[in-house]
Amino acid sequence: MRRPVFATVLSLLIVLVGAVSFNRLTVREYPKIDEPVVTVSVRYAGASAEVIESQVTKPLEDSIAGIDGVDVITSISRADQGQISERFRLEKDADSAAAEVRDRTSRVCNKLPQAIEEPVIAKVEADAFPVIQLAFSSESLTPLQINDLVNRIVKPRLQTVIGVADVRIFGERKYAMRVWLDTDRLASYRLTTQDVEDAIRRSNLDLPAGRIESQQREFSVTSQTDLLKPAQFGAIVIRTVNGFPVRTATWPGSRRALPTSARWSG
Repeated sequence: MRRPVFATVLSLLIVLVGAVSFNRLTVREYPKIDEPVVTVSVRYAGASAEVIESQVTKPLEDSIAGIDGVDVITSISRADQGQISERFRLEKDADSAAAEVRDRTSRVCNKLPQAIEEPVIAKVEADAFPVIQLAFSSESLTPLQINDLVNRIVKPRLQTVIGVADVRIFGERKYAMRVWLDTDRLASYRLTTQDVEDAIRRSNLDLPAGRIESQQREFSVTSQTDLLKPAQFGAIVIRTVNGFPVRTATWPGSRRALPTSARWSG
């Protein structure tokens, strides 16, 4: 051996690097790859699965299919909801894919029914299985109070955890006003369910009231136009028949012979 010292030092250096890297380098069987998958979720309350497929899912699929790099498109049409999952090729960036899907979705929004909610576009699969499930119960709090606690405190903290893609609440309870329809009385007034729904939508709105300005002060005006109590829902005018307003009743058991009844529930 012509240079024994150099060969010995080089061999020791290789052994030293290997010993240091043994505990520090991570070993993976497969490379870490973030597969670009974008999901579009649309909610259409009251629509059947056939209506969701023909009026919501199909137009969105036709628009999204033209995006470059799409590998597989799958859709699920359920009652009240439709979901479209687009799986792109691995070389496609997930952020740019989500931006293109959002752009294609906005192009066909004017062709979708007006009653649908705003489409939700996410870079995760809507039908992905949850990794962790947490159950909440209390002997002193009502289900509505538990739901409020989870929404305000638990959910925001879980969403900020590194690696958490989405946090969903199953079995969510919200305050609601339930309206019972008397079909016989509706027919006697020649009214339909859609007439009652339209009347409630027209009366239960949050409208801007503007502001009042003077030389020294400026006041914001708040108008309380939304309905909060059963009596307020009971005073809604559905339609005027022969010069007389047809109103909803206040709650079950009312002596007024009117076509609907409302009750506050949670």
